[in-house]
Amino acid sequence: TEIYTLSLHDALPIWLVFTAAALDPHLRAFDSDSGKEVWTVELPASAQSTPMTYEWQGKQYVVICAGGHGKMKSKMGDAVVAFALE
Repeated sequence: TEIYTLSLHDALPIWLVFTAAALDPHLRAFDSDSGKEVWTVELPASAQSTPMTYEWQGKQYVVICAGGHGKMKSKMGDAVVAFALE
């Protein structure tokens, strides 16, 4: 997997780092202490975008836009995807 150094991560109080800075259509979470991947999910398209977090009614969420990148020839789309952290 080729990884581009774009600003595509968000460090959370629960010590996870989220990134989607790859040509493949995956959002990944890494343990910030060990660097180990602890979670991954395939998105509808690649996400050359910055993940965002928010809290609503006591639950924390991660949201990312998955639209692809034409010049990088990654999978294209037009989705906004949210995940609840548990």
